[in-house]
Amino acid sequence: MPLILEVIISSIRQRHVFVDADACPVIDVTIRISTTRGFPVVLAGNETQNLERFVGLEDVILLKTPVGRDSADFAMVSKVSVQDIVITDDIGLASIVLARGARVLNSRGIEYNTATIDFKLLLRHKSQKIRRSGGRTKGPAAYSIEDKDRFINTLKNILKSPQKRGTKANTKKER
Repeated sequence: MPLILEVIISSIRQRHVFVDADACPVIDVTIRISTTRGFPVVLAGNETQNLERFVGLEDVILLKTPVGRDSADFAMVSKVSVQDIVITDDIGLASIVLARGARVLNSRGIEYNTATIDFKLLLRHKSQKIRRSGGRTKGPAAYSIEDKDRFINTLKNILKSPQKRGTKANTKKER
């Protein structure tokens, strides 16, 4: 579909908050913040994520996928449009939905952007190469209260702002 037509169609559809539910520590808070502000939440995952606990919640849509590597990611990508927000810690998925014009936030409250995503993909690739050759790499720091607070504040700010194509970076905290 041509980009101009996609932008016109997506401007008619309501903005959604998509959550990559795989090991996501902020599902509950995302639902609470988003739905109280009138934004539907789409939870993408397979049966191993126990998404059934969210059945019946108002403005929560379950996007169930088969068990399989990246199946939830691919299902989400096909539904995301320009005005949407995606919550994920998956750099690969972030890269794809950024290219579609969506805003992307990780569970630590860091907004990904097109200026730095290629470097993050390179770092991920280098770490994978080290691990495949038997080496060890440092994992992420433990999830903290500060991370959750940053996530809450960033999500609230994104939901308040109008969606713009080619969003600005949240460079203050991006690592």
